[in-house]
Amino acid sequence: MFKQKSLFNIKLTIIAAILVGTNLYISTAQGKAESPQKLVDDVWQILDNSYVDSSFNHQDWKAIRQQYISRSYTSKEQAYRAIEEMVAKLGDRYTTFYNPQQFQALNSDLSGNLTGVGVELGENKKTQALTVVAPIEGTPAFKAGILPDDIITQINGETTKGMKLEDAVKRISGPVGTNVVLTILRGSQSKIFNLTRANIAIYPVTYSMRTTSAGKIGYIRLPQFTRTASAEMRQAIQALEKQQVQGYVLDLRSDPGGLLEASLQIASMWLKQGGIVSLVNRDKVRESYNATGHPLTNKPLVILIDKGSASASEILAGALQDDNRATLVGTRSFGKGLVQAVEPLEDGSALKLTIAKYYTPKGRDINHIGIAPNITVELTEAQQKALLQNRTLGTSADPQYASAVADLSQLIQSRTAKQN
Repeated sequence: MFKQKSLFNIKLTIIAAILVGTNLYISTAQGKAESPQKLVDDVWQILDNSYVDSSFNHQDWKAIRQQYISRSYTSKEQAYRAIEEMVAKLGDRYTTFYNPQQFQALNSDLSGNLTGVGVELGENKKTQALTVVAPIEGTPAFKAGILPDDIITQINGETTKGMKLEDAVKRISGPVGTNVVLTILRGSQSKIFNLTRANIAIYPVTYSMRTTSAGKIGYIRLPQFTRTASAEMRQAIQALEKQQVQGYVLDLRSDPGGLLEASLQIASMWLKQGGIVSLVNRDKVRESYNATGHPLTNKPLVILIDKGSASASEILAGALQDDNRATLVGTRSFGKGLVQAVEPLEDGSALKLTIAKYYTPKGRDINHIGIAPNITVELTEAQQKALLQNRTLGTSADPQYASAVADLSQLIQSRTAKQN
């Protein structure tokens, strides 16, 4: 278990996050909001203590406090609206306030009890458009052919311009069996998808032994960093080691991230020593996380990434690339280098705020930049769609996988030559 140290002013415990490319913590300490004014002030205090930007979007944050706590509130709902206004002044789409109903829905997501169509959403770094990071495998969105980097322009006919991520998630989610219509811009072409909501099952790890010209290799697919991902990754590696594989392909394509702790634990299964990631708060205080020194294997490793690989995926891929432990194949990753925390409040509401940036072991800031692969293999839109529809990801029909296997074969041959 990785122990969370006191880097931040909020006391935090790491938990899973089924959110868009989010490295998320959640606090176990709750404030006391005896009145609407106190609730407003509690939120202000949390932001004042821990928000990553000490300039608060170049605003007089103390004057903003006075503006909002001097108001007369007759209900919690009025306080909620005031808090939303105050939080919006930060101009940060990843920092948001949840009323009790919204926070209850978030907790359901964190527990893996998901309903919807199975799209992970993010913000296009250039246009700020609502963008699909990745469809979750096996979901209505995945089966319909929605692809990473699709831009959602409308939800049920309502424009998404200026819409918060959480508001978009709320509109797309809904009871199982109901429909939602997404209008998507793909390149210059507009497409309409009429999707039926369903229960979204998350399958963290699948694996298999493959026979190639270089011998037996292990293929491991990690769609998301959930609570059980690290345990299942350990099981996968151990099972493949028993089958005496000579190397591994780890597929992180369209993996939007999730639990930070899972990425730390999984990195230690591959790394012999050294750093995994550093978190830096607004005071430039750095918290570094290192490998435990007990890897499960030292055999050659190739990692598949693409523009749908985000957050915890980028932490894992970046650490293994910096260490020269793995070769990365595919396309540049999403570029989400921020960490959020959730602070619950006594009345059942909560605040999610950005508290830090993260850096790879070599000090790379990948936010809005992403991680470039060692070997670039682009897929056309037609190839992406065919691979999804034909369920041929991770097969010889998959050009990125084929390139990974070819590179892995060379690594295995080189290792074998050195041993001889």
